[in-house]
Amino acid sequence: MEFTGGGRLEIRITSADVGKRVSVRCVTDSAAEGEKFTDAVGVLTSWDNSVLLITRKSGESVRIAEPALVAGKTVPPAPARRRGPSATFPELARATARAWRPVESEELGEWTLRASDGFTRRANSVLPLGDPGLPIADALTHVRAWYEARRLPAYVQTATGAEGTQELLCAALDRHGWRREVSAEVRIAALAPIGDLDADISAIRLSRTVDDTWLRRYQRFGEPGPAVRSVLTSGPSVWFASVPGTGEVPAAIGRCVVDGRWAGFMAVEVDPEQRRRGLATAVMTALARRALDEGASAAWLQVEADNDGARALYDGMGFAPHHHYHHYRWAEA
Repeated sequence: MEFTGGGRLEIRITSADVGKRVSVRCVTDSAAEGEKFTDAVGVLTSWDNSVLLITRKSGESVRIAEPALVAGKTVPPAPARRRGPSATFPELARATARAWRPVESEELGEWTLRASDGFTRRANSVLPLGDPGLPIADALTHVRAWYEARRLPAYVQTATGAEGTQELLCAALDRHGWRREVSAEVRIAALAPIGDLDADISAIRLSRTVDDTWLRRYQRFGEPGPAVRSVLTSGPSVWFASVPGTGEVPAAIGRCVVDGRWAGFMAVEVDPEQRRRGLATAVMTALARRALDEGASAAWLQVEADNDGARALYDGMGFAPHHHYHHYRWAEA
């Protein structure tokens, strides 16, 4: 990174640059041996009490004491991705939300409060895509009360790392006592190459409905109640895939929601004893071909950052990270 002007390090940012993407250099005791400085790039989310807070694209927050700052400048937004389809954050956020609809929802300005009897954080969290119409403290008080009335923990879903994402909201949540619990990547890819994969799909069964057999493989949420079926069957055009296994439990399953140009892939799970046989690839290929038949051209999915096996699989299919999303939970006293 180039910070110099006339051969000298310069600080070219001020507190007026909060909300902008910046690159900074600071003195640190944690730098590698023999090094004096460390660098950080992200959104400047606050500059209060002589402390800078920078939120990286991953959602990680970096705190820098003002006396340690030796250089800084604003930088342009990250360049548009060349791999895969183009997509804005609001477009993709709304497509992913339509594919996982809650049982109950309520609007608070441009925020949507969602509840589904506790089935997944996505279906039981606030989706904030604009102004709640209230000061942030009042909006969060309303959110806490809404979830408390339903005997559910209060979550807010946010995003970082793309043009128009919510780094400032993440910092505000942190200041108001909310804590980040889970983070994941939203990845996108062109759909046609997935449908063109050389995979044996002869055993794949596709259905419009989710049955008890499919749910037996989808076990991570225990006994499925009405909310589970409601959320899983929601969406503009929903498909379920399964591969027969031993007994009444499929060897592999998957879910796809087709919504205009987008095909969203979820719940791709394989029997641990059947892994490394290409079943996940076959499930996604079959679903991709059906989505292509319905006119979709782009794909998205969500994967947790520590799921190395799934990330490697999706890398091979051409999926690239678009942004990170996070769930913040109210840290009750």
